[in-house]
Amino acid sequence: MPLTAHDERLLKALAMAIVDRPRATLKELAESAGVSKATLHRFCGTRDNLVDMLESHGEELLNQIIATADLEQAEPLDALRQLIDEHLTHREMLVFLMFQYSPEFLTPEAGGARWLSYIHALDAFFLRGQQQGVFRIDISAAVFTELFTTMVYGMVDAERRGRAASSSSANVLEQMFLHGAGV
Repeated sequence: MPLTAHDERLLKALAMAIVDRPRATLKELAESAGVSKATLHRFCGTRDNLVDMLESHGEELLNQIIATADLEQAEPLDALRQLIDEHLTHREMLVFLMFQYSPEFLTPEAGGARWLSYIHALDAFFLRGQQQGVFRIDISAAVFTELFTTMVYGMVDAERRGRAASSSSANVLEQMFLHGAGV
């Protein structure tokens, strides 16, 4: 069943609450998200269920980002801009996913198979961009994926900590990704 707009707003608020207060009780998370403990309990039942809901929602959003950016058909630079914009639209979930990340996060044994379609779609996009002469060929598509995700997630974290302005994030990401730090 698709989430309502209210459910999506609640998940965003809860994602940030968990990141901001990792040891908070369900009651404290409810207060941070602006709902009652009873409402939160009806919504997810337990804290473990809430984390599972957030991870599942994160997976859906990442797949939605890939679909919206039209990585298989769109002109690579347009797709890259859309990819950046779509990631930044879902900052709260990116922060949560970053918070949940651990070195074994992407291994199939640790449930990492759920993220593979996202990674493979990015790899294929960067390879297509290389084949069309848009992206450098001396860096593998897999490394482009790693660099891109690291930069996007890092920018979102920098915004959260007050070290970057969200109003310029998309432009900064595009310029750094396409042109690096050279003058």
